[in-house]
Amino acid sequence: MHYALTSEDDENDFWGFAQEARGLFSPLEISPLEEEGEKAEEEGWRRVEFVGSAPEGGLLACLAHIGGRRAVAGNAYLDVLDAEGVSMGSYFVNDVTVIAVRPSSSGADLVDLTVRMWCGEAMPGSGYVWELIRAGRLNRTGLWRELEAADRRAWLAVALWSHRYQRRGRPDAPAGKVFTLDGRRIVDEDSFYCALGEAINGPGGYFGWNLSALDDCLRGRWGAAPPFTMEWQHSAVSRAFLGDRPEVQEEAVTLFGLLLEIFEERGIEVILK
Repeated sequence: MHYALTSEDDENDFWGFAQEARGLFSPLEISPLEEEGEKAEEEGWRRVEFVGSAPEGGLLACLAHIGGRRAVAGNAYLDVLDAEGVSMGSYFVNDVTVIAVRPSSSGADLVDLTVRMWCGEAMPGSGYVWELIRAGRLNRTGLWRELEAADRRAWLAVALWSHRYQRRGRPDAPAGKVFTLDGRRIVDEDSFYCALGEAINGPGGYFGWNLSALDDCLRGRWGAAPPFTMEWQHSAVSRAFLGDRPEVQEEAVTLFGLLLEIFEERGIEVILK
């Protein structure tokens, strides 16, 4: 089984496993509210088919009430499981509502359960990254370089949600360590964080995905104990792509410059090469 659902309200109210979650990473073009004739501004609605599932607890109770108010199971945590059934990371999902159920070809005692729910964190493109981790194929650097710009954002999201699983309790690298950042493939802000996460924590590693998150990571507990040194190789290439930035506090500050300021404020020595 690759997915598991547990009620938000009661961790003992387990809702069951599923072999697949089709549609999890595909936002609906029309939200449930728009289907009812109302305009909805909120994104993140999904229609997900849990293939080969065995509903339990509060989710199982909803099966007899499809089409009614009692078909709403509520909020839950949706865990993405590895090949051994261990959670690699989880998404918080809202308003899980059963809309269809049918026997599954995956097994005599299983069903294919279709639900509607809200999950803004499950970005398109994330399924590919989760599968790399599950199959043990996230084992070399540079895989993120093959992705389109939009999918690099999904890469960072999965890196964040799976951070604890991938590190598995390993301590931070000791203070004073020298890390090497390859600037040749840094073409925008997201690619910078992909490269930095890889430099600090290895393939698929996370070390921030915006300026605030980067500053938080530099305080420790995310793979590297400060202070440390970062050798930014091919930094001229990175500087060329990170040179555009809207005015900050009425002063024109480039993203490249902001990054250097944040590193300096946290006592991180950056050697530009």
